[in-house]
Amino acid sequence: MELFYRASNDNGLSRDEIRAALCRSLEGRTPKKVLLLPPDYTRYHSNAGFIANTYYHLLTEQGAEVDVMPALGSHRAVTEEEAADMFGDIPFDRFLVHNWRTEVVRLGEVSGEYLSEISDGLWKDPVSVEVNRKVMDPSYDLILSIGQVVPHEVIGMANHAKNLFVGVGGSDMINKSHMVGAVYGMERMMGRDFTPVRKLFDYALNKYLGDRPIVFALTVTTAPGGVIHTHGLFIGDTRKVLEEAVALAQEKNIDFVEHGIKKCVVYLDPKEFQSTWLGNKAVYRTRMAVADDGDLIILAPGITHFGEDAQIDKLIRKYGYCGRLNVLKLFRENEDLQENMGAAAHLIHGSSDGRFRITYAVRPHMPKEDIEGVNFIWADYDEMVKRYDPAKLQYGYNTLPDGEEIFFIPNPALGLWINRERFSE
Repeated sequence: MELFYRASNDNGLSRDEIRAALCRSLEGRTPKKVLLLPPDYTRYHSNAGFIANTYYHLLTEQGAEVDVMPALGSHRAVTEEEAADMFGDIPFDRFLVHNWRTEVVRLGEVSGEYLSEISDGLWKDPVSVEVNRKVMDPSYDLILSIGQVVPHEVIGMANHAKNLFVGVGGSDMINKSHMVGAVYGMERMMGRDFTPVRKLFDYALNKYLGDRPIVFALTVTTAPGGVIHTHGLFIGDTRKVLEEAVALAQEKNIDFVEHGIKKCVVYLDPKEFQSTWLGNKAVYRTRMAVADDGDLIILAPGITHFGEDAQIDKLIRKYGYCGRLNVLKLFRENEDLQENMGAAAHLIHGSSDGRFRITYAVRPHMPKEDIEGVNFIWADYDEMVKRYDPAKLQYGYNTLPDGEEIFFIPNPALGLWINRERFSE
C-alpha cells in the first residue's frame, strides 16, 4: 500500500484532508489490536500528535484495542502533561513506556562485513538488531509507525525504519548506529538518503521485521511562528513511502545560505529542549552554514541538564564536547565511552572542532561552571535576549540597530542550513 498526499499550497494539508487520508489508509482493515509508535514530545512539530489521536479514535470506534508507545529512543518518558498537549484526549493509561536498556528482544545482527562495506571500511563491528518486545508481540495485528522525515545528523534523513530501531530499539543498535554516523561524518550524510546508517536500518527492517504488520505514516512539516504546516503525508509499507517524503523534505527543510554565517542565533523553545542532548540540534543543523571563526549563540532558557538519562549526563560532564579527534582518542582509551557509544557520538556531533565558537545562553538553573566545564561558552540568557530578543527577530537575516548582521533560527529541529559555497566544494 502506498498513499501520497502533498499540499496544494504553503499552508499545508488541512486537518480534514489528513483525517480523510488516515481513513483511507484503514480501508479494508479490521484489526483487533493495534500498536501506535509516534515520536515523543521532542518531535512536537511533526504533527504526529494529531495523526496518532485521529488513528486512535478511528480504530477504537471500529472496536480495536489500541496501545500507544512513543518512540523515545534514549530520551526520558513522556509526561502526562506532555501527552495531553501533543496527543490530545488519548487516555494516559493507553501509553506504554519504552526502555531501551531492558525492554528489548534481540532478533539477530548485521554483520561487520556488511557494515564495513557500506561505511567505506570505517566501521567493522557487527550490530545487534533489537526492538521493544511489543513490536514482536503476535497479538498486535497492525503496527502504525508515525513520524516526521526531516534532515538528521545521525542518519541523513529521519524516520521510517529509524523509528523502530532507534525509537523503540535497544542499546547496541542505538549506540553503534550513532557511532557509525559519527565516524563516517555527519556532513557527508545530513539531508541525504542511502547513507550508511540508513542502509543499516533498511537491511535490518527487510531481514528481521519483514513479516510484521508495520505501516508507516510519514509527515513533512514546517512550523513558521510555531504553527505546524503539514506539506506532505506519505502512508504505506514500502520504502517508496520514505523516498517520496525525503524528496519533499529536501525541498521544504533544507535552507541554503549563499555565504557562511558569521553570527547565527538559535532559539530553543523551553517546552521542547531541556537538555543539550536535544538542544545541540542547534549545532548539528547549522554547522554546515556557520562560517569559519564564526559564532553560534544558542538561546536556551529551558536547559537544565546535559544528557537525557543520568548515565549519559555523567559522561557528557566528564568528557565534554572536545572535538571529533579528541573524542575518538578518548573512546579508544575509556571503557565507559565504549559501553555508551551513543554518548561518544553525541560528543562528536556537539563540537565545532574549533572551527566556530558555541555560546549557550542559559538561566541560573544551569550554572556557568557546568556550561564551561563541557567546553561551551556561557552567557546569561536574560542579558543576551536584551540584544537578541527572539520575539522581535525574524527568521533569516536581521540587521540590528547598531548595524550588526545576524542569522536567526527560531527552531533548529525543523531544518538543515548549508553554506552553498561549502556544499558546492
